Amino acid sequence: MRCFFYNNKISVTLPPAFRHIMAYYLEFEKPLEVLAQQLDKAHKLAQETGVDMAKTIAEIAEKISQTQKDIYQNLNAWQRVQLSRHQDRPYTLAYIEALTKGNFIELHGDRQFKDDKAMVGGWGDLDGQTVMFIGQQKGINTKMRQYRNFGMPNPEGYRKANRLMKMAEKFGKPIVTFIDTPGAFPGLEAEERGQGEAIARNLLDMMQFKVPIVCIIIGEGASGGALGIGIGDKVLMLENTWYSVISPESCSSILWRSWENKERAAEALKLTPEDMLKHGLIDGIIAEPLGGAHRNPELMFEKIKETLLAVLPALQAKNPQTLVLERQNKFCEMGKVIG
Repeated sequence: MRCFFYNNKISVTLPPAFRHIMAYYLEFEKPLEVLAQQLDKAHKLAQETGVDMAKTIAEIAEKISQTQKDIYQNLNAWQRVQLSRHQDRPYTLAYIEALTKGNFIELHGDRQFKDDKAMVGGWGDLDGQTVMFIGQQKGINTKMRQYRNFGMPNPEGYRKANRLMKMAEKFGKPIVTFIDTPGAFPGLEAEERGQGEAIARNLLDMMQFKVPIVCIIIGEGASGGALGIGIGDKVLMLENTWYSVISPESCSSILWRSWENKERAAEALKLTPEDMLKHGLIDGIIAEPLGGAHRNPELMFEKIKETLLAVLPALQAKNPQTLVLERQNKFCEMGKVIG
């Protein structure tokens, strides 16, 4: 499926989130694909024949707008999972590049084994203040996904993240983490090098760092792979993301011995941002452009920046001991059953 582009005359009739029409549609988005094709044909007909198609184009655009609202305002849990994995969705480095306007210095290596390409991090300038950015990077094409190990860090990735966070604490700078991983790498070599210990060490240390930590789930937030950089004073989720101890497919394979019940598993896991906020496991939800972050990345970047600029000053104003105590108390309260 190829991309469709429209000149300014026609694009002004389109809803903002539809001005960047995707090259790839998910199954539940097929009605939009059909309408996009109709709009493209009407546009071409007007150009090739000179026939006035303005009314037809406006009608199709209006139908696109209504269809978008009908689809995206009534998403189920599995559809949210699908959107979180969309191949056009911006990844960690795209967010860092946009937030810092290219003023980012990536740091490498864990000083023990090697540089894990699935975990990236470094110093960046956020509207005049220095921030340590850390996050999982999946890769934007097949070759890069292999290079980035599909966003699944090895132990050295978590140790690199820990090293960078300690550096941020040393210089008194805030930490921002972007979470987007299907999980920590489950290979034998990862276990041999201490995958569990590396993640556990991060959990312990992040509870005690005396600088503000903001964690944002921008895609998939799976299991310990997400938690390894997910302990923060503020834990936020984008609207079309998920956060759970296990993926719906893996849950289905354990309970029903196949992936066929993944949609049922997604609903049962209560992994959507609304579910997580309701149960007090996150601190807030950041709205996405209609159709997802990939429909209007620039707007998504701006929303993330606005959120960080609103959250960080309040955290930085707190006494370090108070910051640590409140962070620890918040996570200790999770899952408490009173009865």
